[in-house]
Amino acid sequence: MTKLAVIYYSATGHGTAMAKRLAQAGEAAGAEVRVRHIEETRDPETFAHNPAWTANYTATKDLPAATGEDIVWADAIIFGSPTRFGSPSAQFRNFLDGLGGLWAKGELADKVYAGFTSSQTAHGGQEATLLNLYVSLMHFGGILVPPGYTDPIKFADGNPYGVGHITGPDNQNELGEATLAALDHLATRVVGVAAKLAG
Repeated sequence: MTKLAVIYYSATGHGTAMAKRLAQAGEAAGAEVRVRHIEETRDPETFAHNPAWTANYTATKDLPAATGEDIVWADAIIFGSPTRFGSPSAQFRNFLDGLGGLWAKGELADKVYAGFTSSQTAHGGQEATLLNLYVSLMHFGGILVPPGYTDPIKFADGNPYGVGHITGPDNQNELGEATLAALDHLATRVVGVAAKLAG
């Protein structure tokens, strides 16, 4: 059975919702799935004025947090981070930067990787964020499995690099049908390719 880890950072909860959907699709594709959030590094008082951020922090802070062991355990990993000026968030980068010991031992290599992200606007840097993520994964020696245009849904959501969600200026946009279908396709594709590589 393919082991899939969905590892993500989420501020206002959209990444959490996307991770849950990916996990459901991964399980439906026959994988054993771990969902792990990346811990918040900011003081909660600094975002207390943001109800969505506070609610997501409260809902996830006591759940299992991501560690390097989750990557070592997995055959395939789908990473997620909100877009911050065209790059993954500082919280996400902090997690990746802490993986140097595992990287040095080659324990991050030869695994299937893909990514998802969200931003407030349609041109908010989603593709740049995924490309920046993938540069790090190339340093890992990872096997990148983006969705490309391997399913008709990709002509609806329009992102061949991964899956992106537009949250809107007030972060109120829920996941639409095209985004949900794109998440399903990404998880199914990642699990399927990982299974083929395992022989």
